Amino acid sequence: MNSGKIILDLCGGTGGWSRPYVEAGYDVRLITLPDNDARLWPSQPSETPRLPSGFNDIVEYIGNVHGILAAPVCTYFSGSGACHPRSDEQVLEGLSLVDACLRIIHTVKPKFWAMENPVGKLRKWIGPPKMNFNPCDYAGYLDDPTSDLYSKRTLLWGEFTQPEKKYLFPVDGSKLNLMYGGKSARTKEMRSITPHGFAQAFFKANQ
Repeated sequence: MNSGKIILDLCGGTGGWSRPYVEAGYDVRLITLPDNDARLWPSQPSETPRLPSGFNDIVEYIGNVHGILAAPVCTYFSGSGACHPRSDEQVLEGLSLVDACLRIIHTVKPKFWAMENPVGKLRKWIGPPKMNFNPCDYAGYLDDPTSDLYSKRTLLWGEFTQPEKKYLFPVDGSKLNLMYGGKSARTKEMRSITPHGFAQAFFKANQ
């Protein structure tokens, strides 16, 4: 029944946010590096130059996408890095992914869409978010909530139904930053994984 509903998971990393949609039988397209780059989508990256005919056309997706989940890289926007000066080139790199996500959203016109980023500077360019949350706000959706009993305030922009919270006390505080400090690709990936409880709650509210 859901197999005809396309969900675009832009910059989705491990695909944690869209996993409930996968499990429910939706047609989820994970558009994330290294195989896909949202700035080029619906074309894949290429190491060689292409003629215009070598790029795919987005027209077939217009009006045919059910929902879009977007999580552009937050490295240059996150409040946790506010003590580090950012060059124009770094900010432009970050904004290029944000702009690509918004361009896709504007073009294909999904039934719902949401973009997430940690608390930080992104609001300077796209305005105030629709809502914010901590992982512990939705830990009550999990049979075993221990993985989400921490705080990490995240912002959401978009047009979507706000999921109902099932709050549990964050006994681990800001555990995630303590466990996954540093600058390696692995630690950045672990910090950016969508909390399981929030993913379940968002899915229940937006189907």
